[in-house]
Amino acid sequence: MFDLLYVLIFFIYGLIFGSFFNVVGLRVPEKQSIVTPPSHCPKCNKQLKPIDLIPVLSYFTTFGKCRYCKASISPIYPIMEVVTGILFTAVYYAYGVTPEAWMNLLFVSLLVIITVSDLAYRIIPDKVLLPFFLVFLVLRFFIHPDETYVSHLTGMVLGFAIFFLIALISRGGMGGGDIKLFTVVGLFFGYHLLLLTILLSTLLGTVYGILMVVFQGAGRKTEIPFGPFIAMGSVIALFQGYNLIEWYFSFFH
Repeated sequence: MFDLLYVLIFFIYGLIFGSFFNVVGLRVPEKQSIVTPPSHCPKCNKQLKPIDLIPVLSYFTTFGKCRYCKASISPIYPIMEVVTGILFTAVYYAYGVTPEAWMNLLFVSLLVIITVSDLAYRIIPDKVLLPFFLVFLVLRFFIHPDETYVSHLTGMVLGFAIFFLIALISRGGMGGGDIKLFTVVGLFFGYHLLLLTILLSTLLGTVYGILMVVFQGAGRKTEIPFGPFIAMGSVIALFQGYNLIEWYFSFFH
C-alpha cells in the first residue's frame, strides 16, 4: 500500500546509498578500496567530517566547493544522489515492498554505479558487474513474476551475443563493458524488455550524438560513454516497458 512515510524513507535511503554509489563508481575503476581511506577532498586530501557528508545538503551549503581548500566539487555527486533517491522512491511507488521491489532496487543501484564510472572514466568495471550478475543469476531463479527463468537466460545470451557481434563487425566500436552490461541487463529483464532497452538506449544515444555534433561540433572520433544511455533505457523499460510494448502492438490490432 502506498504510504507517504515509506516514500520519505525510500527517498532518504536513496540519497544515502547514492552517496555511497558515487564512492564505488569513482574508486573501483581506480583499483582503490571503497572503505579506506575515508572520504576526502581529491584536491587537498583533507578527510571530510560528518557535516561534509550529508547528501545533497553539504554540496549546497558550501556552494559546491571544498570547505577546506575551496576547490570546486563536481555536481555529479549531488545529481547522482538525487537520482538514486528518486529511483528508490519510484521502485517503491511502482512495486511496493515486495521481493521484486528489492530486485529492482539492486538493479537501479547497478545502473547508478556504472553511470558514475562511465561518465568519469569511460569504464564499466568488471568488479561492479560480476557481483550483480551472480546475484541476479541466482535470485532470478526464485523471483521472476513477469518472465520465465528461461526467458531471463535467453536475454542474457542475446545481450552478450548481439553486442559481441557488433563489436566484431565494427572492430571495437562497442566497448567490452557495454557488452557485459547488456549481458546483465538481458539476464535481469528477460529477452522481451532487453530488446526494448536496446532500442531505447540506442535512440537516446543517437539523439545525444546528433546534439553533440550540432552544438559542439563533435566528430566521428569523439568518445561518448554509452553506459548512461543503457542505464536510461533500462530505467524506462523497468517502469514502462510492458506498457510500451503493449502500446506498440496495439497499432497492429
